[in-house]
Amino acid sequence: MDTKGIVLWAVFLAVFAAGTLYSKRLKKQISEDGIEVVGTVSRVVDDGSAGEIDVHVYARYRTEDGGEVEGVVSNAPSDLVPGQQVRLRYHPRHRTNARLVEVLGE
Repeated sequence: MDTKGIVLWAVFLAVFAAGTLYSKRLKKQISEDGIEVVGTVSRVVDDGSAGEIDVHVYARYRTEDGGEVEGVVSNAPSDLVPGQQVRLRYHPRHRTNARLVEVLGE
């Protein structure tokens, strides 16, 4: 492999590692400093191509300052449907990224 190839791989690995570290740090911050709220699943989107499943679940919820946001629920199962009530935790600085605590009313 030539120098250019090695540099490209190094850049790719650095970007991947940075994204992974950011995701883990945000997950830890949400579990430690997150605010728990009840929200409603607003939409479920499959961004996958034919033969590929890439489901994103979104929920609407009120933040601690009374504003309403729609955030992606990062650990939601793909079988949630719009209108379902869910308990979530979000970080005050990252209000549109929530983690599922539990599905309500099952």
